[in-house]
Amino acid sequence: MNGIEELRHNWGWIMLFGCLTLLLGIYAVAYAVLFTIVSVFWMGAVLIAAGAIEGVYAVRHRERGHLVWYLLEALLAIVVGAMLFRSPAVGAIALTLLLAAYFVLAGAFKIVAALTLRFPYWAWTLGNGVLSLILGVIVWGGWPATGLWVLGLFIGINLIFSGFGRIMLAFVLRHGPMHPLPV
Repeated sequence: MNGIEELRHNWGWIMLFGCLTLLLGIYAVAYAVLFTIVSVFWMGAVLIAAGAIEGVYAVRHRERGHLVWYLLEALLAIVVGAMLFRSPAVGAIALTLLLAAYFVLAGAFKIVAALTLRFPYWAWTLGNGVLSLILGVIVWGGWPATGLWVLGLFIGINLIFSGFGRIMLAFVLRHGPMHPLPV
């Protein structure tokens, strides 16, 4: 089974994932401050877990050399994760700047992919890319004042458009590009 046939076979899962992503995005927009704080705590937890895993790996494979470097990397991840837990507001402000860079780069990549590949209904990806680029510029322009709510709001907006894009892809896979789509 080639790639397109496999996608067509799994159109229902793509539709389900798109609907869930869309609903999560709506929730994130409605509770932007909460979503921002939760995302900061999540990032802290991921960094602490990654640091612990890296530390265990370093000690278990110390005979390969570079023990100090692996332990320093593990310690850095744990310290940064703990800092995010200690001060989620400052972490949100710092992550806001990183999110701005992400949105700008992701938007540029989506725009280039849509214009270059021209797959069915590529305009949805182009629109998502333009929106991501605009959101990145807005985040950057409002930083640091909007750092507590903009993460949750813009992640939510991005999730809404990503979910809608997947829903549209599922429609195309199910009905083919020649059938009219529901409005």
